[in-house]
Amino acid sequence: MPDIVDRRGFMTAGIAATAAAAIGASTLARPTSASAATGALLAADEFDGPAGSAPNSAIWRYDLGAGGWGNGELQTYTDSRRNAALDGAGNLVITARREADGTYTSARLKTEGTSTAQYGRVEARIRIPRGQGIWPAFWMLGADIGSVGWPACGEIDVMENVGYEPTVVHGTVHGPGYSGAQGISAAYRNPTGAAFADDFHVFGVDWRPDAITWSVDGTAYRTVTRADVGTNPWVFDKPFFVVLNVAVGGSWPGPPDASTRFPQQMTVDWVRVFANA
Repeated sequence: MPDIVDRRGFMTAGIAATAAAAIGASTLARPTSASAATGALLAADEFDGPAGSAPNSAIWRYDLGAGGWGNGELQTYTDSRRNAALDGAGNLVITARREADGTYTSARLKTEGTSTAQYGRVEARIRIPRGQGIWPAFWMLGADIGSVGWPACGEIDVMENVGYEPTVVHGTVHGPGYSGAQGISAAYRNPTGAAFADDFHVFGVDWRPDAITWSVDGTAYRTVTRADVGTNPWVFDKPFFVVLNVAVGGSWPGPPDASTRFPQQMTVDWVRVFANA
C-alpha cells in the first residue's frame, strides 16, 4: 500500500456489538466444543432472497455519506437498493454507479452492532468489479472502535483490490504503530494470470490468538504473528465486525478514467465463519 492516509482511520462510532455473537448467529446453532474442533460452520449469510430485496437487516447495516472517507474517495455511500440488493440467485450485489450529474454512488455494508466474530476462518466467495479507480474490499474492524478509535480497535483487511492491478489482491492488518501506510501487508497474484473480476474466488483469513493467515481459493499466502508487530500492541484478541464495500477513487487506486465502465458490481455469494480446525 502506498504512503497514504488509510481510508478507515476515522470511522464514526457505532453501537457496541455483542462480543459473543458471530455473523448471523441468531439463525444458526452455537457450536459445541466437539464441533469447533472439526472446523465446523459457526455462522453464515448465504444471501438468499427475492431479486431486488435488501440484505438481511438483522445482520447488515450501512455506512452512509461522502466526504472522502479519509482517503479522498469520490463516492457517496447510500442505503439504496440501486447500490446494494440481492439478485435472487443467492448473491448480494454491491453496485458502484456514475450518476447522471457525474457523481458516484456505492454501498458499504457492515455487521457493526448486530454480530461479530472472534477467531476462526472468516471467508467470502466474491466476484470483484473491475476498472481503473475501482476499489472493492472485504474486511473487519474491532467492535470496540466506538470507544477506543482507530487504529487501536484493529483492522483486518481480508481482501482489497485496486483496479489497475486486475490480477492482484492484498491482505493487511492495521493496529497501533502499524497502521495506514505502515500496515503489515502482502499481495497475492492470481496464478492463472486471469483478472480476479473474471470469476468468483474465495478470500479468507484463518484467525487465531497468535496469528492471522490469508488465503485465496484455499492457498495460504501470508501469516502475520504477534512477533511481527514487535513492541506494538497485538489488537486481535477480541470481537470484530465485517465490512463489504466498493469505493470509487481515492489516493491508492486513483480516479476513474475514460476506460472505466459503470456500473461496476461486486457480487458476494456468501460470507461464512468456521471454527478453527
